[in-house]
Amino acid sequence: MISADGEQLGIKHIREAMDYGERADLDLVEVAPDANPPVVRMMDYGKFKYHKEQDRKAARKKQVNVNVREIKLRPKIGDHDFNTKRGHVERFLRGGDKVKVTIMFRGREVQHPELGERLLRRLATDLDEIGRIESQPNLDGRNMVMVMAPKKESREGSQAEAQAPQPNGRRERAARR
Repeated sequence: MISADGEQLGIKHIREAMDYGERADLDLVEVAPDANPPVVRMMDYGKFKYHKEQDRKAARKKQVNVNVREIKLRPKIGDHDFNTKRGHVERFLRGGDKVKVTIMFRGREVQHPELGERLLRRLATDLDEIGRIESQPNLDGRNMVMVMAPKKESREGSQAEAQAPQPNGRRERAARR
């Protein structure tokens, strides 16, 4: 038998242990039922359950959910369209999401997978400071897929940036664009 403050009280008869618990206004909780003799502890079980629930809620708050966003490209994409898609990927990475970049091949384009791989490598080098390649480009049927994940330091920087006070007024907003 173990007391509420962790002190060992020795081996007691079950009736004696229950009387001790009633006098101290505590519950008798079996900690190790497989031990010989079984180990019991004196505690306020309601308080114990409450603290366990609080710890579980705190752990859930600290948990990070990572979403996988997808961007689809074609091998013959123009420069302006590529820059637009790169901006989307950058926004997703700064937001802490993983990005699955898919290049779709149509018709005879599948005979030139090096064009798709070159496009994915270009995207990865452009976004090297904020993201890293998690899964290398690989051909899957008529699609070539690469997964990028945000780097830790870029994510922390974007969170600090988001918490900074935002300027007000149209002139300041226009200057930021």
